[in-house]
Amino acid sequence: KFDDIPKEATSVLNDDYQTAGYQLKTKQKTNWQSAVFSTQVDVFADDKCSTPAKLTWKLPQPFGCPYFCVDKLEMDKGGKFKLEASKDGLAKGLKVEVKSDLADLNKVVLAKTYTGIDNTSVKFECKATNPKDFTAEVTYAQKQVTGGLKVGSAVLKGGLPDVGVRFTQGPFFAALMASKDLSTFAASAAYKATPEVKVAATASATKKGGFSAATVGVLCKGLYRAKASTDGSVCMSAKYLVAPGVSALGGVKYGSKDGALSYGVQLSLE
Repeated sequence: KFDDIPKEATSVLNDDYQTAGYQLKTKQKTNWQSAVFSTQVDVFADDKCSTPAKLTWKLPQPFGCPYFCVDKLEMDKGGKFKLEASKDGLAKGLKVEVKSDLADLNKVVLAKTYTGIDNTSVKFECKATNPKDFTAEVTYAQKQVTGGLKVGSAVLKGGLPDVGVRFTQGPFFAALMASKDLSTFAASAAYKATPEVKVAATASATKKGGFSAATVGVLCKGLYRAKASTDGSVCMSAKYLVAPGVSALGGVKYGSKDGALSYGVQLSLE
């Protein structure tokens, strides 16, 4: 997947930071065709509702039907829906997906992903009612190097593709992404210093404005995180495994420029 090219570094800096609000997450696998039911409750999120929730179902065989899988049927706190369904095996290496908000036919998206060629992934996605509104991407991996291209409907008017490449060698990882007609650049790197410690950094720049932002961070034992950004913010996060299937996540964020302080807690039950 093209957007996952820098994931080795960005996951260290973005995942598991609960620095605002209180959340309760649950995930339960049922005996009903292996369906999975997930909830996310934002506690004391606003004055109108103290516990707004998001409900998500995964139905591998919806109502006993083995011909397709409902990967996600979601209702958010605003009552809006999201449906994602897929079918594998129509041809070797081919996966077909349908996405909808169950409200507007013009927003229905069709996607096809083909992985039948070694080390290669090709994906095409478009609006069902307007095929010219599309995105297409291809990624190819060869030993330590993975490269990719992504284009949208703007390419029909002379736009340039987004380009990405990453390189992995032992404990080292590096990636470079170019987007918006090759005018915006994002570099990322990660290094596994020890089996328990990984450090990562990202930096972005534009062709016109030059350097724009950077973040550096560290992950220890997969549980403890800290990062600092050029916007003056510093974040710290810790995850505690209470028992099998039960974890608590807490984090804090401090803005050195404005003195703003926020914190959050998340409890997960699986």
